[in-house]
Amino acid sequence: MATEGGGKEMNEIKTQFTTREGLYKLLPHSEYSRPNRVPFNSQGSNPVRVSFVNLNDQSGNGDRLCFNVGRELYFYIYKGVRKAADLSKPIDKRIYKGTQPTCHDFNHLTATAESVSLLVGFSAGQVQLIDPIKKETSKLFNEERLIDKSRVTCVKWVPGSESLFLVAHSSGSMYLYNVEHTCGTTAPHYQLLKQGESFAVHTCKSKSTRNPLLKWTVGEGALNEFAFSPDGKFLACVSQDGFLRVFNFDSVELHGTMKSYFGGLLCVCWSPDGKYIVTGGEDDLVTVWSFVDCRVIARGHGHKSWVSVVAFDPYTTSVEESDPMEFSGSDEDFQDLLHFGRDRANSTQSRLSKRNSTDSRPVSVTYRFGSVGQDTQLCLWDLTEDILFPHQPLSRARTHTNVMNATSPPAGSNGNSVTTPGNSVPPPLPRSNSLPHSAVSNAGSKSSVMDGAIASGVSKFATLSLHDRKERHHEKDHKRNHSMGHISSKSSDKLNLVTKTKTDPAKTLGTPLCPRMEDVPLLEPLICKKIAHERLTVLIFLEDCIVTACQEGFICTWGRPGKVPAEHLCRQEDRMQGVLQDQS
Repeated sequence: MATEGGGKEMNEIKTQFTTREGLYKLLPHSEYSRPNRVPFNSQGSNPVRVSFVNLNDQSGNGDRLCFNVGRELYFYIYKGVRKAADLSKPIDKRIYKGTQPTCHDFNHLTATAESVSLLVGFSAGQVQLIDPIKKETSKLFNEERLIDKSRVTCVKWVPGSESLFLVAHSSGSMYLYNVEHTCGTTAPHYQLLKQGESFAVHTCKSKSTRNPLLKWTVGEGALNEFAFSPDGKFLACVSQDGFLRVFNFDSVELHGTMKSYFGGLLCVCWSPDGKYIVTGGEDDLVTVWSFVDCRVIARGHGHKSWVSVVAFDPYTTSVEESDPMEFSGSDEDFQDLLHFGRDRANSTQSRLSKRNSTDSRPVSVTYRFGSVGQDTQLCLWDLTEDILFPHQPLSRARTHTNVMNATSPPAGSNGNSVTTPGNSVPPPLPRSNSLPHSAVSNAGSKSSVMDGAIASGVSKFATLSLHDRKERHHEKDHKRNHSMGHISSKSSDKLNLVTKTKTDPAKTLGTPLCPRMEDVPLLEPLICKKIAHERLTVLIFLEDCIVTACQEGFICTWGRPGKVPAEHLCRQEDRMQGVLQDQS
């Protein structure tokens, strides 16, 4: 499939790359796919997605992964960099008829070695709750498609909750569900709860509590992805109308917005401390948005086509003292400050928060994030002090990301008093299942996904046979080879050719919603490597590796520097020698 990095041809697939941390290497033995390893014919199918969960079992091998390929859904033990993947023994495999899985999410709060709750969204609009360990199906939501008939684009458990989950659709709507409630036998009736600029939230009007508990209508066109802040209090949504919208999830208030340079926004992620949001989309750019200042602070240009996934790397994001000798504490405490441990969510959050609590001692922060796109390329980016704090003198020169047109952005800040999500020291308490409004507070009584509560006798959903409304217009809109080419401020004339929006794009360019290209720093990637034959759809940062996946259905593991066992490297070298002998 791939050749060694450093080849002469531009279309050569890279199997390794180097950053300041060292050498990252592709591990062929750790590749996951369908058992036959045959590339999947992805024409017209939904993007391959990957979800991880750790079961915290005593064996030390508690990682599990789920991925969808076409009509199929697989659940495997993930052995990472330690051992070779065994594709002949999936824990669970499901093949669906008439519809395709589009996205999925594990409930990390309730996961055990004996049971795990997995939500799966489908192209025809349904959401299924399954337990791939027990091989059981407990519930099917929106079964009759009375709530929404469009494709599910994103599904996630509400952080800290055992029973609440949020579902986004290509219709532009999101729905809040409770696993303990039914969906009813008739179409839901709604009453307005709150309305704002380009969004409205409704409650379900019924005599008895039923799903959905809330309906969000956000922007124009498909709602492509959403992401909760690290503390679960805020929700970032990106839509086909090109807007990022950030909401306070509990109070249902709009915190801030941002507009893409042109085209739809396809992906979104939060920094580990909740201070920054990165988006990617059809303008081929990655855009960094400040949560506190509610403004764009940088853009990154490295992809040649649409950006499909953005993600922060909490293990490479670093906090460093400008004068290590002034640090008062044990060596262990100092190492704890410099390096992130196993619990990436809490540890990264707490260390980054130290920047605000050590004003007397200058601290240098570097955020690492990555992106993959339909151009089959992986890009890594560093967000450094000179971008984050352009008006403050640097204690040292440590910019690893090249910056072009680094004109200082306007200093206007409208939210210095805003509490940054994820920046509080105590971890968030488990979220109550009550809804964020008195009118519907009775809808979320305490409930949990108990091990024995999964209903039996409904295994017919394992081979779900449903009418799947064809959404060919989605495939046509997302042309794989679309590229913005040379970026200039004059290209604003071509904004939003394929979307309908009430906001005039020409009026947003040059405003805080969408600064001109020359008004914000333009980042260049640390590395930009072609790593697949088909468009990339997955990028996940783990402690000892990076996981990517392409539309052919291959899930690849890239070992971090110093994290790959010697025996695994020996197996890789033996395999490469065998390939060379076969070719000769």
